[in-house]
Amino acid sequence: MKNVYTAVIKQDGDWWIGWIEEVPGVNCQEASRDELLESLKVTLQEALEFNKQDAIAAAEGSYTARGIK
Repeated sequence: MKNVYTAVIKQDGDWWIGWIEEVPGVNCQEASRDELLESLKVTLQEALEFNKQDAIAAAEGSYTARGIK
């Protein structure tokens, strides 16, 4: 299963700003639309990895990880 996320983007003056609708805190600002989309992808991947590590740490020891739909 591949997750699909929604990038909300807009141009504001000389800058492009955007955020990922489904993940609070994932937002970026770049000089071009393409740079913004790339930054959002990288930032989203970092946020998901951070959240994963945070969840593992909260499990404290033995745990089971399972994909869900």
